Amino acid sequence: MELYFTRHGKTQWNLERRFQGSNGDSPLLPESYDEIKAFGKKVKYVPFEAIYSSPAKRARDTAEGINKELAQSVEIIYTDKLRELGLGELEGQLIDEMYKQYPENLPNLRNHLDRYDPTPFNGERIESAITRIETVVADAVVLHEGPILFVGHGAALTAAIQWMIGKELSQLREMGGLYNSSLTILKTGEPKNLLPYELKLWNEIDFLGKETKPEPLL
Repeated sequence: MELYFTRHGKTQWNLERRFQGSNGDSPLLPESYDEIKAFGKKVKYVPFEAIYSSPAKRARDTAEGINKELAQSVEIIYTDKLRELGLGELEGQLIDEMYKQYPENLPNLRNHLDRYDPTPFNGERIESAITRIETVVADAVVLHEGPILFVGHGAALTAAIQWMIGKELSQLREMGGLYNSSLTILKTGEPKNLLPYELKLWNEIDFLGKETKPEPLL
């Protein structure tokens, strides 16, 4: 059974280099709709049984845009468990300014999640985000027989995917962060609800027509 994952399209706050988090949100950029359409065409003939999506507007608009391109549209199931990592008081703030305010801790969000401590700004622990996403995926694997698409966010989805393929907490950022509108595919084993899953494709964006790899931010 194949599990497909994508991060929402690039937003205004991504462009401005602001933290979004689980409660912060901003509109998709106009060009993001073209990239979402390209993603939809890439997976057009995949016989998805369902799309699971974060209810944040940036993810919801991404899921709906992809669904319109599918040869056979499917039900979109919205769940708070796919929301972005909660960043507390950082949400809406400029990333570069917050790195100056928390120079010892914030780099760990991108590089060393085993050392990341969100308590100074009332954020969510990475273990919590991983657990809720893993739960959604595991429940969906039991409910469905065919492929499933999950639409989520950069920091939380990157960590959860890497965890589900068997990485340790200290290794979750070794392959970098997910690009906006990228494609990642995992494959379940036997029994299909047993971790780890097999990584078949990671963070693919060639179909977006980009000449250079963008910075994934989170």
